[in-house]
Amino acid sequence: MAFLSRAIARLVPAVPKPVVGRIAARYIAGSSLDDAAHVVRRLNSEGKLATINLLGEEIATSDEAWAMTRGHQDVLARVQADALDANISVKLSGLGLELDYGLCGGNVESLLRDADGRGNFVRIDIEDASTTERTLRLYRELRSSGHENLGVVLQACLRRTGDDLPGLENVRLCKGIYIEPRDISFQDDADVRANFVRCLEALLDQGSYVGIATHDERLIEHGLRIVRERELPAERYEFQMLLGVRPELGDELVRDGHRLRIYVPVGARWHEYSLRRLQENPKIAGYIAADTLGRLRRTQ
Repeated sequence: MAFLSRAIARLVPAVPKPVVGRIAARYIAGSSLDDAAHVVRRLNSEGKLATINLLGEEIATSDEAWAMTRGHQDVLARVQADALDANISVKLSGLGLELDYGLCGGNVESLLRDADGRGNFVRIDIEDASTTERTLRLYRELRSSGHENLGVVLQACLRRTGDDLPGLENVRLCKGIYIEPRDISFQDDADVRANFVRCLEALLDQGSYVGIATHDERLIEHGLRIVRERELPAERYEFQMLLGVRPELGDELVRDGHRLRIYVPVGARWHEYSLRRLQENPKIAGYIAADTLGRLRRTQ
């Protein structure tokens, strides 16, 4: 399966854009805020929460970083206007992290103030390991300055993650999608799973709110076991998944009374996002290919 997933990922750039669009339609809300609102409204009607991710972090100037900031503010305004149960997830590279740390911090802080005024929340998304130290530094600085409506993401694949946990209040814990060098990341899936469970236990031990973000059935089972053994109330945790990936697992979690948040990408640069996401994580390419073939078989 791993070999097939990598082969599919390598072929993705050669796939015609209309074909990518048909595949991506299941995993990306669309190109506009109207598209995002429509998808989130449907998810809410199914008892699911949402995190909206505005695509387009490939910026090169401070003006583009500010434009991305304004775009996120537009999302927050639409969520409030439509009374949607959703927050936002931002990538620091899109807000100027690679241009200037202070510029990026100012943009994030403006979003936090905007979100706070609307009773909403901002999560700093994770990127490749070259940004991890700066991401956690900014998160800690902003939380220390009183911005409690801020969360962050950690990757269980990174060897450093266990040491990064202390003091983190609100964490989305995921396996990680980026291919990193062996000296800084676990390469074997069993090791990644083991670290995921260790980090989940440690976060709950220190009283953190945790988003258990995975489509891995074994990790979902571990998460359910831990929640059950600790008798955790619903306000202490949630499960999180990507739009369109393994939806049957999400439906089952909701039926069993667990909070589930769906990550909803939206934006005009959906094609670039689709290509990058599939190439960054060949396993996602495999999931999507298997899911697509399964749906084709069911329609025959």
